[in-house]
Amino acid sequence: MRVILCGFGAVGQSLAKIFESRREDLYARYGLKPRIVGVFDSGGGAAEPSGLDMVKLVATKKERGSVAHYPGGAPGSRAGDEMISSLDADVLVETTPSNYDDAEPGMSHITGAVKRGMHVVSANKGPLALALPSLTELAAYNGVMLRFSGTVGGGTPILDYAKNSLRGEIITSFRGILNGTTNYILTAMAGGSSYAGALEDARGKGYVEADESLDLDGLDAAAKLVILANWVMGMKITLPDVDREGIRRVGAREVKRAAAGGRAVKLMASCGGDGRKLAVGPAEVPQDDPVCVNGTLNAVSFTSAHSGTQTVIGKGAGGTETASSILRDLLDIRMGMSRG
Repeated sequence: MRVILCGFGAVGQSLAKIFESRREDLYARYGLKPRIVGVFDSGGGAAEPSGLDMVKLVATKKERGSVAHYPGGAPGSRAGDEMISSLDADVLVETTPSNYDDAEPGMSHITGAVKRGMHVVSANKGPLALALPSLTELAAYNGVMLRFSGTVGGGTPILDYAKNSLRGEIITSFRGILNGTTNYILTAMAGGSSYAGALEDARGKGYVEADESLDLDGLDAAAKLVILANWVMGMKITLPDVDREGIRRVGAREVKRAAAGGRAVKLMASCGGDGRKLAVGPAEVPQDDPVCVNGTLNAVSFTSAHSGTQTVIGKGAGGTETASSILRDLLDIRMGMSRG
């Protein structure tokens, strides 16, 4: 399988390491022999039709800051578009940072690859939050697969569980915690920290996005909610359809009041059964509710017509965890390719 890798941050590097460390295992168990034929980051890119040396790629990024310094690499911000239009590849893996204004450059990467007949795996939420219905239609029209397990729940298979394990069910609603950063902050506040202190602690641990508004104002959770609603519920909605509020106005008073009543304040994302309203905002959740998890965990409860409510809990982020979800998607695509 020939792969073009968009972005080479924590997720991209973790994926390259998995490819290298599990090279023999992936081929023996699944018939998957991935080759990264092209990779680019903000500094430029490197390409080799026979496959790049993954160990050397990771070392180059660590030592020089960009894969553009890989032997034969090319500096330049347009390396990505040029690579997608010129290289022969089976799959494009999109891991560039999410942009909720116009979804670029991820949107152009995905649409360019699909139009060239490449399958796509995206860990980038921006294009999916703003245009998932049209992207799925474009992929179907071009006869390729679009997969995005890593956009919701990181390594926890939330999308796969709802789509596959609950196959045949009618999911009437779902609700949950979709952002680990805000959950960490609210958990710390419940333990006695101030909002400012909890935020600073989260920054120090590297949990907060470079653009803090993505976490604190609920944008990240809203994007994941949109992806879930479209993929699981068959809706056709985008980010502006979500009623959204972040946690900036949550104070010690609200947290203490909730605790006194046996509840906890959480940033909840929900898709309700009554008109399927989509909302993200702080809410008091009973502490014995399965969805009331602490720290950086994510949790989603799906309510179905026949099997009641079931909850999926797991880590919501992390380079290795998200890379593992990309691998699941690649294996899914590999099976689809073998079936023609």
